[in-house]
Amino acid sequence: MHVLIVEDEPSIADTVQYALQTEHLQTTWVTTGQAALERLQQDKVDLILLDIGLPDMSGFDICRHIRQSSSIPVIFLTSRHEEIDQVLGLELGADDYVTKPFSPRILTARIRARLRQPQEAKVADGGFAHDAEGCRITLNGSLLELSRYEYRLLLLLMNHPGRTYSREQLMEQVWEEPERSFDRTVDTHIKTLRQKIRAINAECDPIRTHRGLGYSFEVTA
Repeated sequence: MHVLIVEDEPSIADTVQYALQTEHLQTTWVTTGQAALERLQQDKVDLILLDIGLPDMSGFDICRHIRQSSSIPVIFLTSRHEEIDQVLGLELGADDYVTKPFSPRILTARIRARLRQPQEAKVADGGFAHDAEGCRITLNGSLLELSRYEYRLLLLLMNHPGRTYSREQLMEQVWEEPERSFDRTVDTHIKTLRQKIRAINAECDPIRTHRGLGYSFEVTA
């Protein structure tokens, strides 16, 4: 298993690397967000350990970018203790939030536990399955031909089944320039997603509309 450590403090990175390598986990250490994104394009990574206060960009922005196309596990490791930061990190799709100072043994145990869990969207759910490396979603084995934003939108909903997202939340997490888009953009993409899903299975309707609230993804096994 390969863990990407994104941390600009060498002493912390050294401690984490030693703890993980003792557990026979492969590690790669980078100090900037840009280097992390480049590594994700080059290498197979099974989990990302991500600081928030990086020299070139926020860890929140990195997590948001990752969640646009991948369900790879992300654990924040940060000195930010405020509740609002923890809530924001989890809202953006992080799998865990660990604050500094930390116990290397407990951190390693959390990483081990997360690596043992199947990634949510890779598990077939109601006929849906996600190929993270290929950035593809299938239904009953048939490929859904999705646009970039249809793919990101469906993946976000699949990764959090049962959770209701408002239009504003979907715009913020899926679209690259949400301030330049219109409110009805989400509705239009939801409509085309439903059409493409029904083209494969006419009885399949996993995207639920919650009037005045937003949308959620709900399927039965």
